[in-house]
Amino acid sequence: MPLHKTNILKIYNSLSGEKETFVPIHEGNVGMYVCGPTVYSNVHLGNVRTFMSFDMIFRYLLHLGYKVRYVRNITDVGHIVDDVDEGEDKIAKKARLEQLEPMEVVQRYTVDFHEILKEFNFLPPSIEPTATGHIIEQIEIIKKIIANGIGYEANGSVYFDVVKFNETNHYGKLSGRNIEDMLANTRDLDGQSDKRNPQDFALWKKAEPQHIMRWPSPWSDGFPGWHLECTAMSTKYLGNHFDIHGGGMDLKFPHHECEIAQNEACTGQTPVNYWMHANMLTLNGKKMAKSTGNNILPREILTGGSEFLSKAFSPSVTRFFMMQAHYRSILDFSDDAIVAAEKGYNRLMEAMQNLKEIVPKNSSTIDIPTWKKECYEAMNDDFNSPILIAQLFEGVRFVNILKDNSATLTSEDLGIFTKTMQAFVFDVLALEDGKSSSDSNARLEGVIEMLIRMRNDARANKDFALSDHIRDQLIALGIQLKDGKDGTTFTL
Repeated sequence: MPLHKTNILKIYNSLSGEKETFVPIHEGNVGMYVCGPTVYSNVHLGNVRTFMSFDMIFRYLLHLGYKVRYVRNITDVGHIVDDVDEGEDKIAKKARLEQLEPMEVVQRYTVDFHEILKEFNFLPPSIEPTATGHIIEQIEIIKKIIANGIGYEANGSVYFDVVKFNETNHYGKLSGRNIEDMLANTRDLDGQSDKRNPQDFALWKKAEPQHIMRWPSPWSDGFPGWHLECTAMSTKYLGNHFDIHGGGMDLKFPHHECEIAQNEACTGQTPVNYWMHANMLTLNGKKMAKSTGNNILPREILTGGSEFLSKAFSPSVTRFFMMQAHYRSILDFSDDAIVAAEKGYNRLMEAMQNLKEIVPKNSSTIDIPTWKKECYEAMNDDFNSPILIAQLFEGVRFVNILKDNSATLTSEDLGIFTKTMQAFVFDVLALEDGKSSSDSNARLEGVIEMLIRMRNDARANKDFALSDHIRDQLIALGIQLKDGKDGTTFTL
C-alpha cells in the first residue's frame, strides 16, 4: 500500500493563510508547477534555497508513493528589468551589454543552472519548458482573455484590465491587497498612458525597432508578458486546474497574483488548489545583493572562494544547513552557521556508518514504531524538515546506545529503523555521505605535498629542469603552485 494512503499530509496554503489537508485532484497523482529561473545571470544562493525546498517537497511526495508530474520552467524572454511592464528585457539587456545573441545568454546560464543543481543533488523535474517554446500557446490565451472582455489592445500591445476583472473576481486575494491600495501606491511609468488603469499589466508587448527578441502576433511583432508565460506552461502540462504551484515569496505579488487572474479570466476557474512560497535567504543578517557586495554564489561555497567563508563546504553540508530551517522561514547564512551545520552533518554520517554494524538481538529496548511515526508526523506537518532532523538526531542517539550495548533491537525493529533512517537522510533530504570523497581529497593532497617536497629538493640541488617539469605537469592537471616566504602552497 502506498504511504500516502496512511499519512495525512498538511500543506500551508498561501491563498488561505492556513495549513490544509492535502487532497490531490486525482487520487495518487500530483501536479506541481514551480517558477524556474530567468536565465540572464548565474543562479544565486537564494534561488538555490528556493529550488532546494521544492526538490525536498518533490522527493517527499515521491516517497509517499505519489506519481508526481513536476514542471519547472525556464524564463528565457519577457522578464522586464525591475519586474515592470515598461523597459528592457533582462536577457536582451544582458545580450546587448555582452554583445551576444540573446540565446547565447540563455544557453550559458541555463547550463550553469543545471550544473549547480546537479552539484547539490537535485532531482530533475518531469518537464522543463521554456517561455520561447510556448509563444503560440501564449497568443491563444491572450485571444481568449480579449474575447472574454478582460484584455484590450493599445498601440500594438495588449493589457489585462484589472478593474474590469475585479468586478466579478478578486484581484489581490493571494497577496491580501486591494485595488484601492494599489492605485494609491502606483508609480508613474513611461508608456503608462496606453493602459486604461495604472494597475493593468501587459499580456503582450509591442517590440521597439531595436528589440532583438520578437515574434509575430495578431497585434504586433513583439513578445509576451512575464506573467503570461507561466500560465501557458503550467496549464499546458498540468491542466487548467492542478494541485500545487510554488515559488519564492517574492513572486507572490505581482507574478502569482497575475497568474491567478489570467487563468480565471481565460477559463473561469481558479487554477491551483495549494499555493506554496519559500522564504528568502539572508547573508550575515542582511539581504543578499550583488550591488552591495553582500552576496555569495553557490560555487563559492564549494571552493571556499569567498571573503565570507573560512573554508570550502561540500554540497551535502550546504544542503543539510538549508534543511535545518523550515522552507517558510527566513534563513540567515553565515560562516559560523555552516561550520556548525558541518559538525551536525558529520555526526549524522558517522551514525549512518555505525548503523551498518549494529547486530540484532532477541528483544527491543527502544520504541522504534513511535520514533518512526514522529518522523512522518514532522514531514506531514507542512514538510517540517527541522523537526525531522531533530528526530533523526534522536536516531543518532539510538545508534550510539546500540553500539555500546546499552540498548537492543530485534531484527524486525532494526530493519525498520535502518530503512527509515536511510529513506529520510538519503532519499528525502538528499544528503550524500562525503566520507569517501573526503578520503580521496586527503589522498590527493598528500600526493601533491609529496611532489612539492620533490620539487623543493630539486631546486635545492639546482636541478631546475626537474623543478620546472613538476610545476608544469601540475599546472597541466589544473593544480597551481604558489611560492611564498612561508613555503609553497597550491590551489585547484
